[in-house]
Amino acid sequence: MSIDLHLEQNPTITDLDAITAHNWQQWFQAWLTHLQQDANYEIALRLTDDDEIQKLNAQYRHQDRPTDVLAFAALEADIPALPPDTAGSEVEPIYLGDIVISATTAALQAQERGHSHRYELAWLAAHGVLHLLGWDHPDEPSLERMLEQQDVLLSLIDIREFTPNTVKSQVSQK
Repeated sequence: MSIDLHLEQNPTITDLDAITAHNWQQWFQAWLTHLQQDANYEIALRLTDDDEIQKLNAQYRHQDRPTDVLAFAALEADIPALPPDTAGSEVEPIYLGDIVISATTAALQAQERGHSHRYELAWLAAHGVLHLLGWDHPDEPSLERMLEQQDVLLSLIDIREFTPNTVKSQVSQK
């Protein structure tokens, strides 16, 4: 399994707690491996500011306000399974979609929640990748499952700072 990660950063964003492109690549690789996604994948990750994410949120979700993370899944259905004879071979990567994170909102949320900006960015990226894989949280039980899965994903990259329940109320308000 491999991942092609296309990382873009809005020029106004400068403080990312030294998260390198290599860090992001390793994190997404660990998460997709854990989630038993055996194909080759492609994901675009854009780190931006509140102005840009507010425009996207208004355009695609009809909510004219900044948000922390948006995920635009390229596939509407479940992730396609590879035929047995192509698993592990060199095939075109499956494009999962785009994740857009407001580094501005992430910094504010990190401060409010008492953890690092780095942790908040990773937490939001994990949330975004779950959405690309078809996870959603339309109700309390599904939100709980998704937050628990995010905690598992973050434990894989050894960046744990709190449990899902500490942010449950803040996520459900969004």
